[in-house]
Amino acid sequence: MVKQKVSGMIDVSQKKITRRIARAECAIEMNKKTFDCVLKGDSPKGDIFQTARVAGVMAAKKTPEIIPMCHSLSLNTVKIDFKFNAKKCQIVVLSEVVCRGRTGVEMEALTAVSVSALTIYDMMKWSDRRMRILDVKLTYKSGGKSGIFKA
Repeated sequence: MVKQKVSGMIDVSQKKITRRIARAECAIEMNKKTFDCVLKGDSPKGDIFQTARVAGVMAAKKTPEIIPMCHSLSLNTVKIDFKFNAKKCQIVVLSEVVCRGRTGVEMEALTAVSVSALTIYDMMKWSDRRMRILDVKLTYKSGGKSGIFKA
């Protein structure tokens, strides 16, 4: 029998307050008709990118409510941006989250891109239910004892 360790949130009270930055990205892939429709802004549900941007910001702020061991942080900024890959019919969702705190904002950045992509899916599922959300990943982080990470 394997003995399990009782765990909970990590105690970060002794860590230094530093500027923490995390960037993440993912892609949402769709058929050509849907991709063209998105680029033209032809969704009956409204402005896809503004809605996805707001959803990503809200998701970053709510991360500790959905990921059990995440610390609540006072976020200083959350940015969501989009790049387009016409060859692959993909929208790349990018996030950057910044705070001054005792722990990093990686989970907030990852949650932001995930929910932004899910919002695009929700707003365009009428056109393409085969859309796929791909490659959710951390691309950069800085601040704290572990230093800089670049993917």
